[in-house]
Amino acid sequence: MRLLILGGSWFLGRALAERALASGWTVTTFNRGESRSDLPGVQAVRGNRERPEDFQRLAEHGPWDAVVDTIGFVPDQVLAAATALEPAAQQYVFVSSVNAYVGWPNEPLDEASQLFECPPDAGAGYGSELGYAGQYGALKAGCERAAEVVFGSSRTTVLRPSVILGPEEYVGRLTWWLARAARGGELLAPAPAQQGMQPIDVRDVAAFLALCAVDRKPGAFNVAAPIGHASFAALIESCIDATKADTRPVWVDPDWLIQQGVEQWTELPLWRTQKGVWAVNTSRAQSAGLRCRALSDTVFDTWAWMTRGGAAVRGEGEASRAADHGLSPEREAELLRTWHRPAL
Repeated sequence: MRLLILGGSWFLGRALAERALASGWTVTTFNRGESRSDLPGVQAVRGNRERPEDFQRLAEHGPWDAVVDTIGFVPDQVLAAATALEPAAQQYVFVSSVNAYVGWPNEPLDEASQLFECPPDAGAGYGSELGYAGQYGALKAGCERAAEVVFGSSRTTVLRPSVILGPEEYVGRLTWWLARAARGGELLAPAPAQQGMQPIDVRDVAAFLALCAVDRKPGAFNVAAPIGHASFAALIESCIDATKADTRPVWVDPDWLIQQGVEQWTELPLWRTQKGVWAVNTSRAQSAGLRCRALSDTVFDTWAWMTRGGAAVRGEGEASRAADHGLSPEREAELLRTWHRPAL
């Protein structure tokens, strides 16, 4: 099996490269080589996806059984990549996002749900009037269309992940909760404790990507843990267990948190009150072979990575968003004091 990964040095791309190499595949990666080194064993081709001529040069290193695009964000760049690589590759697997759906996170979703409208040749400025999240979703939808325009529906696979967690995470969601649990004391947690959630381990996404590449599975797949797979309580309890800290969760009413101006998804990572955020139907992917490990396994393995020095790695590079997530200790302490204060 010959695999080309657009990306390959960060998080999902790296997890896929590790799995492919372990399976004895020949792996080529394409990236700028400016943020992190590639894994030993891959054939690294340097280039910038903003330059179409770099994709023409990349195609000379083929052929490949599949291309997996883990970093595509701008439709006209994906269009250029797909056009250059189509003669040298059998399948194009594009990693999109649930943000491509108009209804996320406000309503339950399946693969038939409405996508944003975006032409396959749109540039980076398309959809700026939609705000950051809307523009991101629209551009991802345009990228999906760009891949399919070139490779056709039978040779294009689209994965729409929800939240991906695990070792090497650079966004700062699970890593913040683990670092916070390790600090001990009262921990502010958003009620209800049994709120279901669907984060998926990066290694499980990589395994499904590999399966889609080998079997050349066409079409779109929502990629997340099954609905109800875990709960917020399971997340918090696993973080406390992993860090072995004297930490006590204080479950706080979500309406009160909103009244206090706590920012959902960022100040309290993974907390969001919209009814569709953890209501993504993944039955199609499950039927196609997606398997999801327990959230506790993801938590423990991520803590092990952090304690080996991964906390330093996650802060590197332009992709890192760890600084954007989590309550400051002072902000959390003030919220807890106010929550405990008797009503007058």
